[in-house]
Amino acid sequence: MKIDSLETWVKPVFVNEKRKPVVIAGPCSAETEEQLFNTCKEILEKNGNDIDIFRAGIWKPRTRPNTFEGVGEIGLKWFQNVRKELGIPIATEVATPQHVELALKYGVDVLWIGARSTVNPFTVQDIADVLKGIDIPVIIKNPINPDLALWMGAIERINNAGITKIAAMHRGFSTFEKTKYRNSPMWQLAIELRSKMPNLPIFFDPSHVGGTRELIEPLSQKALDLNYDGLMIETHINPKEAWSDAEQQVTPSRLDEILEAIKIRTASSDNEDFISHLDELRQKIDRIDKEIVESLASRMKLVEAIGDYKKANGVAVFQFERWIQVFQTRPEWAAKLGLDKDFIALLYKNIHDESIRVQTGRV
Repeated sequence: MKIDSLETWVKPVFVNEKRKPVVIAGPCSAETEEQLFNTCKEILEKNGNDIDIFRAGIWKPRTRPNTFEGVGEIGLKWFQNVRKELGIPIATEVATPQHVELALKYGVDVLWIGARSTVNPFTVQDIADVLKGIDIPVIIKNPINPDLALWMGAIERINNAGITKIAAMHRGFSTFEKTKYRNSPMWQLAIELRSKMPNLPIFFDPSHVGGTRELIEPLSQKALDLNYDGLMIETHINPKEAWSDAEQQVTPSRLDEILEAIKIRTASSDNEDFISHLDELRQKIDRIDKEIVESLASRMKLVEAIGDYKKANGVAVFQFERWIQVFQTRPEWAAKLGLDKDFIALLYKNIHDESIRVQTGRV
């Protein structure tokens, strides 16, 4: 894959030789010409040096009909005026080839493909086909469901169309579990994406992950601590009266406070004491990790012995009562030691799955 670096298509990315995140801000939806223009104007007045791209949804794919689904093409005309009068690049979501054609017609600078589109390879391919031969930045949000292959596939389809100015947007994933988030961040999937596509810029959408404006600041800081390249923060001149996603939008003044509060930490340090102490701690982790792996190997030897014993006595591999006992006790042990119960539950699910695989391979 050929992917251009951020500084070739989003500026300023580096300020005073210190890396800063790309910041994309604007309302969830373009509602009226006045709302769109005044929101952008106030964002720039309060955050001019920090904002790189102004965003708004022109078409809003909603879960259910008979709700506000965007103003359509007229919004692109308002957008065009914002770009002309205020001199800032503009971005919007596209979900069909027709959306792409209209966005290009009105001079939209950056396109993004939403989570509901990324989940469908046919939709992504249709968008990729109409983008062939067009040099425009495209941001690709993760699919609604936690499927890394789908996310990577969408990125590859757009790249195969000749687009090299590409970024991923982490906006969280739907889950049946009740959490404090609107969409579970599942940070590990974005981290895995970076490991597989190390040159790909990754942005973060704290508005859609958090679902409430109170969570935007801590989530943004978490993303920067994980070395994300940018943020997309929904910002509205009057969030409480917004026609869509009112709870997760902030005012331009609050956006300024958030951008002032979050800290950009360096990826490394040349302080010799820091380097020495960090190396010492990492060596300790390496030793403990070796012990963990050796313990797992010992555990699997016992699993093999149990598998043989079951086979000799005509007993089935999967024992439901035993699994319930393990699944209940290990998280409880973890909690007493200050560990996250959900993390240990997931760990032991994987260990149990491997134990079943080992035993069925011997029975």
